[in-house]
Amino acid sequence: MLHKIETFLRKYSWTVIAAVAVLAAVLFIVATCIQRRADDGEPMPEPEPLTMYDIEYEQYELVEGQVASGETMGRIFERFGIGAGGTYRIEQAAKDIFDLRSVRAGNKYVAMLEPDTLSTDTIARPRLAHFIYERSRTDYAVISLPRPDSIVVRNGSKPIRVERHRARATIESSLWNAIAGNGFPPSLAIELEDVYGWSVDFFGLQVGDSFEVIYDQEFVDTVKLNYIGQIWGAVFNHGGKDYYAIPFKQDGKVAFWDENGNSLRKQFLRAPLNYSRISSRYSNARRHPITRIVRPHHGVDYAAPTGTPVRAVADGVVTRRYWDSSGGGNTIWLKHARGYETGYLHLSKYGSGIVVGSRVSQGQTIGYVGSTGASTGPHLDYRIRVNGKPMDPLKIPQEPGLPIKEENREKFAVVRDKAMGELAGTLPEAERLTQLDSITVPLDEPLDPVNPSPVDTTKNFIDGPR
Repeated sequence: MLHKIETFLRKYSWTVIAAVAVLAAVLFIVATCIQRRADDGEPMPEPEPLTMYDIEYEQYELVEGQVASGETMGRIFERFGIGAGGTYRIEQAAKDIFDLRSVRAGNKYVAMLEPDTLSTDTIARPRLAHFIYERSRTDYAVISLPRPDSIVVRNGSKPIRVERHRARATIESSLWNAIAGNGFPPSLAIELEDVYGWSVDFFGLQVGDSFEVIYDQEFVDTVKLNYIGQIWGAVFNHGGKDYYAIPFKQDGKVAFWDENGNSLRKQFLRAPLNYSRISSRYSNARRHPITRIVRPHHGVDYAAPTGTPVRAVADGVVTRRYWDSSGGGNTIWLKHARGYETGYLHLSKYGSGIVVGSRVSQGQTIGYVGSTGASTGPHLDYRIRVNGKPMDPLKIPQEPGLPIKEENREKFAVVRDKAMGELAGTLPEAERLTQLDSITVPLDEPLDPVNPSPVDTTKNFIDGPR
């Protein structure tokens, strides 16, 4: 073995010497640069300290937990060496910032412990330095104990991180199933119905209908929130027709418009509630399910679980709120413009502040689905009258809202082109819409007309963050 080593060294001695020399030179250069930076008064950058709840936590022992059912803050503090007297002092210090009695079972807490250098015990117990209670996914309260006789209480919020997401799906049964089946946030279904509530008949969706939407998804830490942020553009293909939704801010409010600048908002919503089914339609001769008597049913029944919110289909005034002894149970009637009235029967209860004479806005919750009166199960009996005469709610004419104002046309065209370009996948990432408060109209080139591209209705997939 020694002979082989000697042979290797004789054969490659100059190579080894050269390699050692190069390494020494590199080390010398690095050391010289470091010394030169020190001589120039430029300190070497130090790594950023790690923080949690705006506290540098690396020096502490962390204990995480959840508030148990029936557990009080005093009982939790007791586990960290704080008795009844200490809990009382904390409660008094925190009373104007955080009520210790408001803790809820299941909410998370974090205790940060440090060695108790002031303890006279033979075995020193860790001392509670900071206690954090999470009120929600974003909001928390911090109780800091820098010294045994000092208490500092503050509120804080975790930053919300926003990612741009794109969602596409084809309808196979319902909008809700398409949303849930693809793992999209449940609130996306609510937002889409709010956007398209006047133009797409969600009770008449067909297999093969599809949608595509670009939206902000919000995160706290690494946790995806159940609700979504701004929708930056959408297209819903319903019955072979594309319905575009372009966000634009007009008169201080963000609303949605089609590609020609017409408002998607109409005088009446398509339906007074979400995610239900029509169990009975308007008829002049329907056999009543309880009395078995054939008589007119001048309304549309929407079957839905008890407690489902019922919305006002248009701006109006409450004219009647009463118990309908003829079978309607808890009933509300609203009066709207142009001689229209809408009725909502069989409610389980009324919405907050809904009294005769109160004004309501389109989409406002006025009551909740129930089964009061003559009813075989929870549902809403929804009715419309025009100048006192009953009308089929499913055939009500949709009066268009006001279009984009002439002075906003150029700015709207910029927003429209960007939104539709991103939906089509042709818009560079640097040109995406990120705000709607100030839109700059390019002056160097005229705006091209928009030629909408058809939506791919043959696939059902998710396209994640872009």
